Amino acid sequence: MTHLRRLEDAKLDADSLVTIGVFDGVHLGHQQLIQRLIDSARASGNKAIVLTFYPHPDKLLEQVKTRYYLTTPEKRAELLLNLGVDLVITHPFDEETRRLQAAEFVDLLVTNLRIREIWVGADFALGFQRQGDVRYLRAQGKKRGFDVSAVELITSQSSQQFIRSSTIREHVRNGNMSAAKAMLGRAYAIGGPVVLGEQRGRIIGAPTANVKVWSEQIIPANGVYAGWARIGEEIFQAATNIGTRPTFSGDAVTIEAHLLDFDRDIYGERIELSFEQRLRPEQKFSGLDALVKQIQADIAAARRSLKSR
Repeated sequence: MTHLRRLEDAKLDADSLVTIGVFDGVHLGHQQLIQRLIDSARASGNKAIVLTFYPHPDKLLEQVKTRYYLTTPEKRAELLLNLGVDLVITHPFDEETRRLQAAEFVDLLVTNLRIREIWVGADFALGFQRQGDVRYLRAQGKKRGFDVSAVELITSQSSQQFIRSSTIREHVRNGNMSAAKAMLGRAYAIGGPVVLGEQRGRIIGAPTANVKVWSEQIIPANGVYAGWARIGEEIFQAATNIGTRPTFSGDAVTIEAHLLDFDRDIYGERIELSFEQRLRPEQKFSGLDALVKQIQADIAAARRSLKSR
């Protein structure tokens, strides 16, 4: 299983079945499509390939300036490979890619990937100004020897909404982690190195890991969350605070996780935090005593929330 950074770098020794899309979040809809691709590839003895892009086309086309991604490119590739595909290609979506005509894009696929089938969502289109929709691809397939399978969007069992990355982004921004989890098929997670903070938590008896997260990834709404902390192969319960620390007149948003029943120096190590439930929104306290009392209540609430998960 391999991750490449350009379509032209693929050197295949077998025919392939390919799915194409951004796949930000690798949510349940993506997973269903990719599983069908894999099943078909295994049955026919071909490679299963995911072609995705970075940056997200919206970042280039709509000039999005805010945090936008549900996963880093590396985490997305890891999730896709863990589903069982043979190859993930994260192709740059730059001005050259944006201006590719649909016919040129199909040429690249046929030449570099030896495609026998393309699997996409029913609303998929590729090429400049979305010229290459499913109907176009099927016409090209008849001429060039590949089939096209279009898969309809699926709905979340809990909300009956179509599962879309854009919907999950809004759930995360609003701190609705259970709804995000229902569409992702797993708890939403962010990660990064543990960096030195102001160490107030240690002074008040609740030391925290201050996590530096990729500047492009969406952070849940300010507040306190129950979730999990992964360090390597170890997993710990965690109460995570996201916010500006208004009690101390802070202004920059920080992410600080208190790992339950944990006492170890982990500065510089990478940690992944997942979010099961928002326990409360951010609030300002009258003083240190009130804050300490609430922190202890948050830790107890996190323990209760995670006990049955």
